[in-house]
Amino acid sequence: MYNSVKKYLKVLVLATAAQGLFATAAHAKELGHYGLGRIATEEEIAGWDIDIRPDGLGLPEGSGSVSAGEGLYEAQCASCHGLFGEGEGRWPVLAGGEGTLTDDRPQKTVGSYWPYASTLWDYTRRAMPFTAPQSLSVDETYAITAYVLYLNELVEEDFVLTKENFLTVKMPNADGFFEDNRPDVKNTACMKDCKDPASIKVASTIAGVTPLEHLEEDGAAEESEASEPANVHGKAIYKQSCAVCHDHGVAGAPKTGDNEIWADRLVPGMEAVIQRAITGYTGENGVMPAKGGNMSLSDEDVSAAVHYMIEQSQ
Repeated sequence: MYNSVKKYLKVLVLATAAQGLFATAAHAKELGHYGLGRIATEEEIAGWDIDIRPDGLGLPEGSGSVSAGEGLYEAQCASCHGLFGEGEGRWPVLAGGEGTLTDDRPQKTVGSYWPYASTLWDYTRRAMPFTAPQSLSVDETYAITAYVLYLNELVEEDFVLTKENFLTVKMPNADGFFEDNRPDVKNTACMKDCKDPASIKVASTIAGVTPLEHLEEDGAAEESEASEPANVHGKAIYKQSCAVCHDHGVAGAPKTGDNEIWADRLVPGMEAVIQRAITGYTGENGVMPAKGGNMSLSDEDVSAAVHYMIEQSQ
């Protein structure tokens, strides 16, 4: 009797499951989807939909003055971009005497290169400050944008930037961009009978931009691998999340390769240095965001990167 009931229940469960499967499949076919996921809420969409178009579409209500922006800039931006936007290390130059259109070879500053002020507002709100992106309020973003425009001599000292007067700001390089109509920009990728990469000769390169690893001469790859440090993982993490500051000493970061400054930082001990890198540090020596601002890193990743920097600084 027990076995008969057990067998009956098993058949009943299988039949019910099959019925549910067919019903779900039929429902999915009827609706044109598989019933996975859900429609995003308006609040979720608003959190991502923060881009600003050149015509000002997307700008929120708010305002910010040049004078208010000056204080905010010094507190939030100057440690990387320089007190007057002249830049530090590899950080972008925002303004400067060599950044005007009248120079023979101007630097790419906000005033000399960017065609629309919307780019400045959008990027400041979306990605700045480096240690805490999207932490600025709408009014703070307006104020910092106004101050950077003032540094580039595009607005007056008493200027107050708002959604209503945003389009009155005319960028000098607004007409300096055009569609790239060269025939090679629309080439399709080669899929068969392709040229041997080893036969390609590079006539000129742009430092840090042109990839050349695939064109190494015979034996160069083996030689490179032989000279690789043992801490390959630490090097990879360093390049990914640490080099932007530690290559150039941005915001007081000890430069990789500087034996003297690293010896000073190691006085409290290796564990203390690693702990600061994991949890973050703010003090007289500078600012260190927790895990270099990349919270996806594990504690072991950070430790490996710190060991790599110290190995390269001995």
